[in-house]
Amino acid sequence: MAVGALAAQSTPADLPKAETILDRYVEATGGKAAYEQRHSEVATGTIEMVGAGVTGTIADYRSAPDKAYTELDVNGVGKIQAGSNGEVAWELSALQGPRVKSGDEKADAMRDSIFNGPIRWREIYPKVVTAGSATVDGEDCYKVVATPKDSKPETQYYSKKSGLLLKTEGIQITSMGEIPVEETMSNYKDAGGILAPYTITQKGAGQEMKVEIQNVKVNTEIPASRFDLPAEIKELVAKSKSPAQSK
Repeated sequence: MAVGALAAQSTPADLPKAETILDRYVEATGGKAAYEQRHSEVATGTIEMVGAGVTGTIADYRSAPDKAYTELDVNGVGKIQAGSNGEVAWELSALQGPRVKSGDEKADAMRDSIFNGPIRWREIYPKVVTAGSATVDGEDCYKVVATPKDSKPETQYYSKKSGLLLKTEGIQITSMGEIPVEETMSNYKDAGGILAPYTITQKGAGQEMKVEIQNVKVNTEIPASRFDLPAEIKELVAKSKSPAQSK
């Protein structure tokens, strides 16, 4: 889909501005003040590769302003870790080994690591445009094209009735190239004063992964070491800064 072309269009007269839709989402999920009371979050749950018989667990740690660490423990595959310490975005798995992300992939990871992203949308998406209406799982939605300052645009679908975000479409930058990805969000519940989706389904590259969040702890103490770079990542970073690598 030519989202770039959609982003260039002006908002139709009969539709609300994208800014109004995004601000409404903040209010629908709890309001700016509620977000500002949250400084850290730990979410745990399960994952399932739908139709493949593969299951596992997920633990996701977030801390203001931009620290993130996620660990997947997949049956038959092992651990997949990824994170950002605010400067370096990385991934470590048995399949691909240690990787330091760069370029668009790093930009996407750093953006995803921003804590309380919904109230910082103006910082994350300098350009937002209402592109029309669409239906998601039988629910009427406003369609918003949001363009980050340093990456590709994504299309977001907000319920006209509730104001909640129900789906996103975009391009995910990976080590294997660009992959069109669709995510649906549902089962919104309280997560420390705000509403957040407890069921997230991601489709891309012919696969479908379903995440079911079971527990969310907000403003719980997270050791600073949780966001330290693993030894294998530190080694890669050191090599990239060595004189031999810079020649």
